[in-house]
Amino acid sequence: MLHEGDGPERRAEKLERIAQVLIERVDRLEETRGSAWSMFQAAVALEQEAIARTRDLERALADLSEKNRDLAVARASAEEANRSKTRFLRAASHDLLQPLSAARLFLSALSDTDLDPLQHELTSRLAGAFESVEELMHAVLDISRLDSQRIEFHRKPVALDDLFRRLAVEYGPMAESRGLHLRFAPTSAVVDSDPVFLRRIAQNLLSNAIKYTDSGGVLVGVRHRAGRIWIEIHDTGPGIAPGDRARIFDEFQRVGREGGPAGMGLGLSIVRRACAKLGHALTVDSEPGRGTVFRVGLHPAEPGMGKAAPQGVTGGAARPDDARGLRSRVILVVENDAAMRRAYEMMLADRFGMVVRATGGTAEALAAAGVDDPPDVILTDYNLDAGDTGLHAIAALRAVAGHPVPAIMVTARLDPQIARDCGNAGVPLLEKPVRPDDLRAMLLKVLAWDKGRSGMAAGLA
Repeated sequence: MLHEGDGPERRAEKLERIAQVLIERVDRLEETRGSAWSMFQAAVALEQEAIARTRDLERALADLSEKNRDLAVARASAEEANRSKTRFLRAASHDLLQPLSAARLFLSALSDTDLDPLQHELTSRLAGAFESVEELMHAVLDISRLDSQRIEFHRKPVALDDLFRRLAVEYGPMAESRGLHLRFAPTSAVVDSDPVFLRRIAQNLLSNAIKYTDSGGVLVGVRHRAGRIWIEIHDTGPGIAPGDRARIFDEFQRVGREGGPAGMGLGLSIVRRACAKLGHALTVDSEPGRGTVFRVGLHPAEPGMGKAAPQGVTGGAARPDDARGLRSRVILVVENDAAMRRAYEMMLADRFGMVVRATGGTAEALAAAGVDDPPDVILTDYNLDAGDTGLHAIAALRAVAGHPVPAIMVTARLDPQIARDCGNAGVPLLEKPVRPDDLRAMLLKVLAWDKGRSGMAAGLA
């Protein structure tokens, strides 16, 4: 502060200090103003950047939305194409397997005649070719069904010992022809699964083991571990290298030496798909040169789930002398395909000694049924002409006979509803192409069941 008594120098010194303080304040004010201006400019720049980035994001979202619409359209088209493929295969399977089934029966009838060595070789090679075609057809149909989103599984208790006996009948001759020992360990295990697809899984694994084993044998058994029941298929084949163990489950993959077993490489792909759909664990252990073990892990059937599902015809293969139980028995065949009717006639009459009445539909079957001499058993195809079905024919024939005549349904349509309807009608189902031994065994089974039922009814009367 200035005072009157201060000298000029003193006053000048004070004024200089005051001026310096004012200058510093002005500088600080300018700095503050500059900082605020910079902040304002930065805020404006950030706002413009945010607006630009928002526009970019809106454009990206619009592009993404357009791509999602395109993907949705493409997905819908792919799903429709897949459904169309499945519908086509289902519709075509009957027409594709019909001539194959007739050819198998004709070839079987031819094999029963006197043949010279060359003819015998030719029929054997033809039989092998038909086996390959049949295997491929079933593989394609199985993959189509397993890829379908609408596939239905019918889980129920399955007795593994029954399954093993059926597999022993089917694959015993195959193993024997290759000089292999095929053994099944007895078991009382009952598992929860779809009996049809579980059999498919076991068939493919067992067929694969036999094909790739040159010496030694194949052992099928059961192991209880970690709360599951494991079906194990052991073979003494060449083994699988570690790098190949994942890709063997892909389509059209065949691992092994040159000149190995023929095939399309679809069997293990079907196994993987079926196990994934059913929730069954699938593992493989192998060591090159020391064989392979495939394992399928299943959950045990819970108590009270019902009776275990039978696995087809059990109790061993039908022996040649078993056919005596079919001789002179009257069988009414309902089949709309002329070639199949003729094939059935040759097989049932010439080979089994049955009395065959071959018809093309329900009306014709009713006319041929005979009131005084009704058939002992009915054999019918499911798909007949003009919307007629084998179930209609069986129901009509049973109504005329006044009792449930034993019947067998044959079809190439693996439709769950057909299986349910046949089960409700008490009619066993055989898939095309029909194997003569399977047909004979099934005929013996239904006729024996009917005989037992009639005996019970007479005793009660």
